[in-house]
Amino acid sequence: MLVSQDYRDWLTSLKQSIRQRQIKASLSVNRELLLMYWDLGKDIVEKQKSFKWGDGFLKQLSQDLQREFPEMQGWSERNLRRIRLWYQTYSQYFSIRTQLVSELKSTEPIPLAAPHVGLPSNLTEENQLLGQDAFFSVPWGHHIIIMQRCKDLDTAYFYMNQTIEYNWSRSTLEWQIDSKLYERQGRSITNFTRTLPLPQSDLAQQITKDPYIIDIMEIRQEMSEREIEAYLNSHISQFLLELGKGFSYCGHQVHLRVNDDDFYIDQLFYHVKLHCYIVVELKAVKFKPEHIGQLNFYVSAVDAQLKSDIDNPTIGLLICKDKNDIVAEYSLNNVASPIGVSSMKIYNRLMEEYKSTLPSIEEIEESLKRHENNK
Repeated sequence: MLVSQDYRDWLTSLKQSIRQRQIKASLSVNRELLLMYWDLGKDIVEKQKSFKWGDGFLKQLSQDLQREFPEMQGWSERNLRRIRLWYQTYSQYFSIRTQLVSELKSTEPIPLAAPHVGLPSNLTEENQLLGQDAFFSVPWGHHIIIMQRCKDLDTAYFYMNQTIEYNWSRSTLEWQIDSKLYERQGRSITNFTRTLPLPQSDLAQQITKDPYIIDIMEIRQEMSEREIEAYLNSHISQFLLELGKGFSYCGHQVHLRVNDDDFYIDQLFYHVKLHCYIVVELKAVKFKPEHIGQLNFYVSAVDAQLKSDIDNPTIGLLICKDKNDIVAEYSLNNVASPIGVSSMKIYNRLMEEYKSTLPSIEEIEESLKRHENNK
C-alpha cells in the first residue's frame, strides 16, 4: 500500500499530539495524587493535635485504608509518615491553596503565598516564586528523595526546579544530589563581570560549575587529556547533562587554520541562551597560568573565524584536574576574553556504588574483635 506524504505528515503530527497528551495526563494524575497527600498530611497533623492521638493511630489508619482501597498503593504506615513529614516540611513556610491549584486549568505556574516570618535568609527570590502548579508537578518519589537528602528549603527547591526543567528521572535526581550539583553551580573562577555586559555576565556565571564531575567507567586516576577527551566524545550526551541546559555540541578537535598553522580545539559548543560559542579545553594536570594564554588564543580565533554578527562574544572554559583559586584569579587579570576556570573530579559511579557495599577497615577490625571475644 502506497502512503502519501500528506498522510505521513499527518501521522507525525498525530504521534506528537498523542505524546503531549500522555505527558499532560500523567502530570494531571500526579498533581491530583499530591493534592490528596497534601490534604491527608494536613488532616493527620490536625487530628493528632486536636485529639492527642499518638503515632500508633497511623498503623490503624494504614490498615483501614489498605482494606478499603486495596487497588491503591501508598497506604503503608511508612508512606503515611512520609506524607505527614512532607506536609510539615513545607506548610511551615507557605500556605498552599490546594483548592485553587486543583481548579487550575492553565499550565502557568502560580506563585506560592508570601513566606512566613522566619523563612531561611538564603532562600533565593527564584525559589520563593516556585509555582504551586510546579510544586505539585514534581513526582512523589522525587519529593521523597528531596526530603531525605536536602538539608534546607533552598536546596530542596533548587532540585525541584531542576527536576521540572530537565524532566529528571529518580536515578538522575539522586545522581545530581550525590554529585552536589547545588553546591557546584556557578562556582567557576571567571572574569565575566569585567568582560561581559549585564545580564549576559550573570547568566554566563550561572552555567558554570566547579568541579565538573567526569563520570568514567573503567577509571584510571592518571588519565591523559586525550583519553578523557575521547571518553567524553563517545559519551557526549552524558557530558552535555553535566554541562547543563543550553549547550549544543559542535564537535571535538575542531580544526582552525590561522595563516599557515593548524590548531585543534578540544571541545566546541554553542549555547542557545547566551547565543555564543563556548570553547572547552581539558587539562589532566593542575592549572597553570600559561593555560590561559592558549585558551585566550582559541577564543580569539573562534571570534575571528566562526562568530557571526548576531553572536555574542565567545566564552572560554578551562577544566583542569585541580586548581589554586588565587592563582586562577591572578591569571585572569587583564585578560580581555571572557574565560572561566574550573576543576574536574573523575568519578566512577559504578565503583562508588560497589565500594559502598563493602565494609570499612574499621568495621572488619571490629568484627574480628567480636569473633575473638566470642571464642
